[in-house]
Amino acid sequence: MFLKSISLLNYKNITDLQYDFDTKINSFVGKNGVGKTNVLDAIYHLSYGKSYFNPLASQNIKHGEEFFVIDGIFEKENKEEKVVCSLKKGQKKTIKRNGKVYEKLSEHIGFIPLVIISPSDSDLITEGSETRRKFIDSVISILDNSYLNQLIRYQKIVSQRNALLKYFALNQVFDADNLAIYDEPMAEIGLKIFNKRKQFLDSFIPIFQKHHQTITDSAEEVQLKYESQLFENSLENLLKNNLPKDKALQYTSVGIHKDDLSFEIDGFPIKKFGSQGQQKSFLIALKLAQFEFIKEKSGVLPILLFDDIFDKLDETRVQKIVSMVNNDVFGQIFITDTHEQRTEIIIQSTLQSYKIFKL
Repeated sequence: MFLKSISLLNYKNITDLQYDFDTKINSFVGKNGVGKTNVLDAIYHLSYGKSYFNPLASQNIKHGEEFFVIDGIFEKENKEEKVVCSLKKGQKKTIKRNGKVYEKLSEHIGFIPLVIISPSDSDLITEGSETRRKFIDSVISILDNSYLNQLIRYQKIVSQRNALLKYFALNQVFDADNLAIYDEPMAEIGLKIFNKRKQFLDSFIPIFQKHHQTITDSAEEVQLKYESQLFENSLENLLKNNLPKDKALQYTSVGIHKDDLSFEIDGFPIKKFGSQGQQKSFLIALKLAQFEFIKEKSGVLPILLFDDIFDKLDETRVQKIVSMVNNDVFGQIFITDTHEQRTEIIIQSTLQSYKIFKL
């Protein structure tokens, strides 16, 4: 599978542009702020139906304009597929595949497997647990649409339960039986999500460890651990035992929406004890594992986006990643960099076909 061409209209800082791509390597070079990352984000948008960098859809419309359109033509299984994502201010975003509008965005997720590696991935280390849960959920959802629907249902139930807790506090009343209406479906769906996350990580962690050893020549030992309250108790019991706490806090304090991933290096939190280079290697290994996992489970080579891949990485580690292109591990790749000559030298060493676009 590969992206043949893209056209952008009023997307972020881009007024109007169109590119035809190489089936292997495509690089966007230019100074910071010219829009290199925005092109990658547009490609990501076609896959996931949203921006990787800005969750507020309306803010992806070019300043002073009323709408944006992203139009991509892919080739998948020897068939041409046209995907169009558009948004007009004050209206709902639409995604079309071959002219037909999706009724639900969730129906599109997984159709275009894609992995992005970006400096902003550092949020996975520095931000809270929600960022790491979203990473797990995005990988599983690409391969399992039923999981995504379960997740949407679970989040809706939690929101309803929280709204009821706030209503009780506001009106100085409390009805445990009314609240319990949400507990049973929340526990049932929560257990399914927990089991799928656990199953996923059992398969994913060894792949992650392998990629990290390759990138670092096994110089460091890293750990990736799944943390969930459901390892200790059932969600039914957790909800029951924490009812006084939930009543006081006015929100649901337990459940799989509190799950987290622990990132460690040599037994210590990488957030505190890892250097910038070590953290970057950890994150790249994480994303390469995501790529391999999707490839193995779907049988499709995902598109790979490298946003500023050379940021904070020494030449040796960059070369190791580039060698994976030579070994046909990857399919189509998109790269951004500020140094045209450096990029071209690295790309030429792959002996693969390529195009370089100057912005």
